[in-house]
Amino acid sequence: MHEQLLLILGLLLIVMMLVMLAQRIKIAYPIFLVLAGLGISFIPGVPVLKLDPEIIFLIFLPPLLYEAAWYTSWNDFWKWKRTISLMAFGLVFLTSLVVAFAAQSLIPGFTLAMGFLLGGIVSPPDAIAATTVLKGLKVPKRTIAMLEGESLINDASSLIVFRFALAAVMTGVFSMQEATGQFFIVAGMGVVVGIVGAHIFYAIHRFLPTTPAIDAALTVMTPYILFLSAEHFHFSGVMAVVSGGLFMSFRAHEIFKTGTTRINMTGVWNTLIFVMNALVFVLIGLELPDIINGLGETSLMEGIKYGLIISLIVIVVRLLWIYPVAHFPRWVSKKIRQDPSPGWKNPLIIGWAGMRGVVSLATALSIPVMMNDQAEFPLRNLIIFITFVVIFVTLVFQGLTLPLIIKLIKIGEIDPILPSHEQQAGIQIRLDHLAVTRLNEKYKNSLTGNSLVENFKNSLENDLEMHKSHLSSLEMCSNRQNDLKEYHQIMLDIFAIQRKELFRLKREKLFSDDEIRKAESQLDLNELRITGNKHL
Repeated sequence: MHEQLLLILGLLLIVMMLVMLAQRIKIAYPIFLVLAGLGISFIPGVPVLKLDPEIIFLIFLPPLLYEAAWYTSWNDFWKWKRTISLMAFGLVFLTSLVVAFAAQSLIPGFTLAMGFLLGGIVSPPDAIAATTVLKGLKVPKRTIAMLEGESLINDASSLIVFRFALAAVMTGVFSMQEATGQFFIVAGMGVVVGIVGAHIFYAIHRFLPTTPAIDAALTVMTPYILFLSAEHFHFSGVMAVVSGGLFMSFRAHEIFKTGTTRINMTGVWNTLIFVMNALVFVLIGLELPDIINGLGETSLMEGIKYGLIISLIVIVVRLLWIYPVAHFPRWVSKKIRQDPSPGWKNPLIIGWAGMRGVVSLATALSIPVMMNDQAEFPLRNLIIFITFVVIFVTLVFQGLTLPLIIKLIKIGEIDPILPSHEQQAGIQIRLDHLAVTRLNEKYKNSLTGNSLVENFKNSLENDLEMHKSHLSSLEMCSNRQNDLKEYHQIMLDIFAIQRKELFRLKREKLFSDDEIRKAESQLDLNELRITGNKHL
């Protein structure tokens, strides 16, 4: 037990150091961690790690999906629902179909059912890798929204394809009509389980006397309970987590009413998701020696050749599919033509961002070792090896070249979007107006009899004038980016000096630590308004 705990802690420490190194050399950490894990695995004496697919599915997948659903914009998701659906369902099924027939004709001993099995495994891209690579790059908001929306659904559709293909291989029987009907039942009932479960947790958060710590703990438990509940009834646990996450996110303003709760929950989830993401990608690299040892009669070069061909297929199919998906709805709908055209640059980025990751590897590893008749599962190790090659090629090759492509094509924002500071100022003006109106309508007597309330109203009115002036300044210097950049640098410098002053106040012990921490939190929030989530 002590040795295993020490190994886990050592691995976590190595992962943290590797992430910091990746940030220093400016490489997206999922790519760097896979390469680093691969390199570490060939060092003599390093323990061979064998990933249990059940651990990845049960421990890693639910919170990763839930967090993605939580931070997905429902408005953007609904706005681009046609494109997202065609990518998450249509592209998954098309990729599975093409891979199935290609594998059957290319690989000796591969049946069509085994081809669909492989297709279901390698068809879903990993949005975590894509969004990590795109972080800090200037890409249209539409691009991020579509990639995030696709990732919420494509895992479910690919796992359902995998489930039916696995049943066909195990039993030798496959009915397209029955599989289609089962698909809608499994996915639809998964959504039902997710919504029902989310309503239960909504009621707990809303009506029971929870604390910030309890709220944060409940949000960590929610995806696991939704996933296990759906899987217990043989429905889609992925769809349950996604639908439940979207519902809870949409109702978050009713559930988490205090700033302490929201800040506490954000800290918990940022840490949890970062550690899980980092661990998963380094484990992918560490798993390779065990995969190679299991190839058996297939030579390493043959396995690499098959993997490279399948990788080329999934890349080309995605690129060929994305352009009709981006433009065909505009040809048939006058309403859609009112939106700005995506052109050729935005589909290129979305098409090239189809990097595979943890879901594909976990799905491949979940293939049973033995058939129902106790015979060995045919070509299981080769399927796993091909999956690893596809992950490696798409993650490393596409991940490293994606930033270069974005810089070369110089894509700008497609849809009209107000700058962040203008949006913040506009929102604050609305909120301050609402507060002043509320005071005048409901607390008129307190305005004259309570100096604190009167001072609060005066402060609000002063803030309104300040925000209006700030908004006017932003509009005047909208074409002077250097002024805005200089303003940000000055504000960040002032925040840094204020933090040092708070540290001095803490040493002088003139104020309580609680009050100093509150002031530090306010500085963090002020800085966040400028930096966004770049440093999270």
